[in-house]
Amino acid sequence: MNYSFDRHRRLRNSKGMRDLVRETHVHTKDLIYPIFVMDGNDIKNPVNSMPGVYQWSLDRVDAEAAEAVEKGIQAIILFGVPAHKDAVGTSAYDTEGIVQRATRQIKANHPELTVIADTCLCQFTDHGHCGVVQDGQILNDESLDLLVKTAVSQAEAGADIIAPSNMMDGFTTAIRQGLDEAGFKHVPVMSYSVKYSSAFYGPFRDAAHSSPQSGDRKTYQMDPANRREAFREARSDVEEGADFLIVKPALSYLDIIRDVREREELPIVAYNVSGEYSMVKAAAQNGWIDEEAVVMEKMVSMKRAGADLILTYFAKDVADWLNK
Repeated sequence: MNYSFDRHRRLRNSKGMRDLVRETHVHTKDLIYPIFVMDGNDIKNPVNSMPGVYQWSLDRVDAEAAEAVEKGIQAIILFGVPAHKDAVGTSAYDTEGIVQRATRQIKANHPELTVIADTCLCQFTDHGHCGVVQDGQILNDESLDLLVKTAVSQAEAGADIIAPSNMMDGFTTAIRQGLDEAGFKHVPVMSYSVKYSSAFYGPFRDAAHSSPQSGDRKTYQMDPANRREAFREARSDVEEGADFLIVKPALSYLDIIRDVREREELPIVAYNVSGEYSMVKAAAQNGWIDEEAVVMEKMVSMKRAGADLILTYFAKDVADWLNK
């Protein structure tokens, strides 16, 4: 027989060969690990809808941060679960707020760890929305003032990166200006630039106690059906001074990650959100899938789509698998 065709399998015939020609790589340094911190003592509350995820009190959160450092994870993002909520999210910008105290404590004990502060109001308002509510409407510009106060207080506490997630128009320029005027020109902004109104956020709202008490967030988060809108949002944030662009969620929006990657030069963060995490955990606990194989395939898909960093609740697991 005299066949003439390409021999693609030559580059697949051994693990060594496959490793040699692999195009996409996931590294521990690519990972951002989310931590939920709350008031109280000796608390390690399991989040029922997110197996392996906990709410930590201040006296125990250092151990969680230390474990992340030991595994080679270089960045964490803090989400606060406050003891007090009110209509304007006062605890979000209180200098003694839970995120501010956790930031100071973690940076004092782990100065090498990059601490990112999620900057939003939803966990801190009694109505669960990401801004000021009046007569059932989420007010845009009035919300910006409170978000700036929150960002500045987080930077004062020692946060290395401010990550605003509220999706108010102009939030990036307002926060950038506020940080600069407060003397924090060196603190970068990791903008939740492309954030869809997704059904995949449910378990996070369980963990952060941040579900809206009325209505939904569709007037400020994006319609999942829209692609071109993502380009407008990303371009606005670039022009307004963002240093990173987050695309959230990740898996159902890999096309958006690729689209944004091809249009913008800033580092892109894929947020592998809570629903994406919980579905895999549930399937793995039932023995339906190989968790490690599925998760690592997911990580590769996000990097292959163009993400530079991955914000994921699997971060510690991924670090263990990479370090084997």
